Amino acid sequence: MSAPQTTMPPAPRSLQRRLLSTVLALVATAWGLAAIMTWYDARHEVSELLDAHLVQTAALLLMQPLDELEDEDLNLAPDLHKYQQRVVFQVWHKGKLLAHSANAPREPLTQRKTRGFADSQADGESWHVFVTPGHDTDLLLQVGELQSTRNDVVMVSLYSMIWPTVLMLPLLVLGIWWTVHGSVRPLRQLGQAVAARQPQSLEPLATAGVPPEVLPLVTALNGLFDRTTELLTAEQQFTANAAHELRTPIAGIRMQAQVAQGAMQDTERAQALAATVQGCDRATRLVEQLLQLARLDAESASSATAHCDLADIARALAADLHPSAQARQQQIVLDIPPSVPAPLAEPLARVLLRNLLDNALRYTPDGAQVYLHLHTATTQGASIQLCVEDSGPGMTQAAIDRLGERFFRVLGTGQSGSGLGWSIVQRIARLHGLEVQIDRSPQWGGLRVRVHWP
Repeated sequence: MSAPQTTMPPAPRSLQRRLLSTVLALVATAWGLAAIMTWYDARHEVSELLDAHLVQTAALLLMQPLDELEDEDLNLAPDLHKYQQRVVFQVWHKGKLLAHSANAPREPLTQRKTRGFADSQADGESWHVFVTPGHDTDLLLQVGELQSTRNDVVMVSLYSMIWPTVLMLPLLVLGIWWTVHGSVRPLRQLGQAVAARQPQSLEPLATAGVPPEVLPLVTALNGLFDRTTELLTAEQQFTANAAHELRTPIAGIRMQAQVAQGAMQDTERAQALAATVQGCDRATRLVEQLLQLARLDAESASSATAHCDLADIARALAADLHPSAQARQQQIVLDIPPSVPAPLAEPLARVLLRNLLDNALRYTPDGAQVYLHLHTATTQGASIQLCVEDSGPGMTQAAIDRLGERFFRVLGTGQSGSGLGWSIVQRIARLHGLEVQIDRSPQWGGLRVRVHWP
């Protein structure tokens, strides 16, 4: 069975081609409308002019003694103009053709008897006729002109106006093409400049001489280059620091493994193996935090549409961390309501709370207390407030200002760590528009971290 054929979408037309075709179509439409309006206007004016000639001819004939006219005299009238043969007259007296021009038919041009114009058929031709009675009421004068004559005059007039425009059409098309081609030149130059750049080249594009219509695009590209430069710099620093941080526990694990291999006593071997396990735990924790941070860097802010219960997560994390806190005679004190719904995905909320509690327990001395307050705030502008504070020694303002830098650790604490916990907390906060405030606890003297949901 053959696979179904997929139809490829049509390739988009270039901007220059679309502009050119649109402008030419508008010009052609405008010319067509102008030609139609010119046709009607010229036809009206020609009809008025030729009607006046018919009336003038009739007036001249009425001034002549029509009863003395002979057909022979009329037949000998010279041809003075090419349109002369298309204008005829008839003089009727009591229904009898008294006189007529040589090219006039023998039948009446029209059946109209009163003064005015009429369109009629006579001798197989279409005529436009002016009828007027003479001085004698029994006398009727008809002056007619072929309809084709009027159409010919209109077409000649229209042709004389249109043909110069048609001759100028190639120059007009060339001028429009040149204008459109020059107008899109900045876009082509911008595309060529971007295509010619090396992959590692992230310098901003020059904005001098850029048209105002293209300037927003160039500005957006420069902003993208700046953000990409910052991201690459941060990633390069992160990779270098991560390699350094991973090298330390791996080297420690290798050293303790070598000690265990060469130990002669069971006690020495057991201590080396215990240190090896601790090194593995430290490396595992570091890798977990690196993975968390990598996932957060790729996280989209659309995940903020998820919801969780912060109170349930806080109670579960306090239970998980209780054994390690009890081993150091530390105490986790919870001040939370039964339920606190929050607009945050449960995995991210768990990571956020775990890092805050883990940092508080890790960097406070043995026997200290860690307090976790969670409640719906009553102050205007915030809906939920999470507060973690401890009774430890706290931190200097200089160290607080550096919190969030990847792999930054306060020296002299005697605790192992990667310095990534605060980076993870602040990354989650930025991702979901949370406000994080860090200062000294006024009640317990240690560090206080407050997270506000707007």
